[in-house]
Amino acid sequence: MKPKYEPAPDVAMMARDIVDTLDWNYIDLSRIRFVRSRGSNTRAVARIWGLSRIFQEAFGWEPSYVIEVMSERFDKLPVDEKKKTVIHELMHIPKSFSGALVSHRHFGKWRVTERQVSAVWREYLKRKSEPLGR
Repeated sequence: MKPKYEPAPDVAMMARDIVDTLDWNYIDLSRIRFVRSRGSNTRAVARIWGLSRIFQEAFGWEPSYVIEVMSERFDKLPVDEKKKTVIHELMHIPKSFSGALVSHRHFGKWRVTERQVSAVWREYLKRKSEPLGR
């Protein structure tokens, strides 16, 4: 069975809240699409796709991303786990917003680890609990 895709506006709203709360101004949400897939045979809960440079150059497209959530896994999660998942995927976007992806395995400062996701999650919760007018 081929996977089926549909827009995921609920995930887009989560991402908007996360980006605004964390002041991740380098993330241009107008160039990210959020989709929900059904029928994928991956073990992943979500994944991010970057538009490679060859397509950007060949077609004159701006760097863009797609965040895909797998309905069978993502939709069963509690809201906090969904938000952590979206944070994890957004952390794969480099500050250059180039269409490239930050790896899990890169040995250096810029990589996505569960430890980093947990630290960002704590910062998100802290900022959400602060009074308005940070």
